[in-house]
Amino acid sequence: MPTLALDAATLEKLVSAAVAAPSIHNSQPWRFRLQPDTSTLEVRADRTRAVPAADPQGRALHVSVGAAVLNLRVAARHLGWAPEVRLLPDPAEPDLFATVRLDAPAPARAPGTDRLYEAIWHRHSIRTPFTGESVPRAVLDELAAAARGEDAELHLPGPEETSRLLHLTAEAERRNTTDQAQRDESRGWIRTGGVPAYGIPASALGPQDRAGRLPMRDFAAIRSAEHQAPAAFEPEPCIAVLATRHDTPADWLRAGLALEHVLLAATVHLVRASLLHQAMEWPHLRWAAREPHEHPGHVQMLIRLGYGPEGAPTPRLAATDVMEPGAT
Repeated sequence: MPTLALDAATLEKLVSAAVAAPSIHNSQPWRFRLQPDTSTLEVRADRTRAVPAADPQGRALHVSVGAAVLNLRVAARHLGWAPEVRLLPDPAEPDLFATVRLDAPAPARAPGTDRLYEAIWHRHSIRTPFTGESVPRAVLDELAAAARGEDAELHLPGPEETSRLLHLTAEAERRNTTDQAQRDESRGWIRTGGVPAYGIPASALGPQDRAGRLPMRDFAAIRSAEHQAPAAFEPEPCIAVLATRHDTPADWLRAGLALEHVLLAATVHLVRASLLHQAMEWPHLRWAAREPHEHPGHVQMLIRLGYGPEGAPTPRLAATDVMEPGAT
């Protein structure tokens, strides 16, 4: 059985993997602290990097930190540990979102661990066009299984429901662009943006098709300037709905783990993703995204899936910038 050392170099590898996770507006709202006596890495919320206008409840903050915990768990398994993850372990410390205990080596390598670890460094949300190629059903089934493994569900709505969800996203983006607090906050975090299309930033609905068209069948309600829909749009956009049974902070964290597990599994298969978070920022639009008769639960994220280039990485804080004193 190998002897594993939780030294400074290894800790930096673990935290570097964790901070490669996606976060709302790339805010990276996390901090890490090592408790050497128990070989436990604490994952804490950094509320100085919160986005209260877009996320007044802190739901997206929990999802973001949950995604970092998933990366940390994958990296620990890759390095040979059997990590023990606990979510919200201490009610007296509400900002302690998770602990990852690293005191036992894994008896065997978990299947797929190395591929998921490699995917951490290649997973990027893309803003360039999708090709329009359909994602195979077997791959979608694997992504759904990844979500179930984290106590969440990934639903694949049909064409009519997909169109409805895209219109909710467009409505949310309209509100984001007219709400002054939202606009000011997003300007403070987002450094790049898409070229406006029909009055809506191209980044709002994720990647377009190769002709530069947004993935909607009917844009008549959006394209108010010209009162007619574009000639054609990507015929079958693939939208996945990530949901949890309940809607507590622990569920939000689980949603983050499930989201990142889905994104890494997609990356393994060269499937690209764009996160349609806009409707999640407005409580009644998020509630409207539910389809309780078909899929009970609480929607945590809409994910657009397809094929295209890998995409460029977004800037990340260095591991040393997110480690609390005494962690090295």
